[in-house]
Amino acid sequence: MKPVVEHEDWQRRLYEAQAVSLILYGRALGLSHSEAEDVLHETFVGLLARTEPPEEPSFYCLRAFRNRAMNHHRGLWRRLKRELESRRWFEPVAPPNPSEAAAMRCLEGLPSEQREVIVLKIWHQHTFEQIGRLLDVSPHTAAGRYRYGLEKIRKSLKGPQYERPTMDRTPNSLVDTTWSLPPA
Repeated sequence: MKPVVEHEDWQRRLYEAQAVSLILYGRALGLSHSEAEDVLHETFVGLLARTEPPEEPSFYCLRAFRNRAMNHHRGLWRRLKRELESRRWFEPVAPPNPSEAAAMRCLEGLPSEQREVIVLKIWHQHTFEQIGRLLDVSPHTAAGRYRYGLEKIRKSLKGPQYERPTMDRTPNSLVDTTWSLPPA
């Protein structure tokens, strides 16, 4: 039998590797920051009870987190609280720059299925096959949700404020252009 220290070590390493991205994933699932932290801790309390690491620790951890997050959503009072807090989907640490704020608004405005796949693909770096397994959908469905979500974000970010300089002739912060006069 392996020493307990080794078991604690795999759990600690898994926590250190997954905690931040799981909280972001919880936010994509509609949890507040504190709710996502609660679900994260519940997930790891469950993992601490295991005597052996799961076959695919990262996937197991993500799946366990998602299941606990879905259970969390089922409570009526918690659901009402979450809906009231939905306007503050991301809690900024520092004042975001205009492009970050626009991207957060676009991501927040997506249907939850598309938002969830985008977070899993970009921040968790999962394949569509893995995302499909996690969500119990086909890889093609996951890819479609990703593609449609990104297209909605692109359309939302397209517009005069992202394509033209501001009226005072200074470049817009979202477009990397410089204004200079031609040599005289």
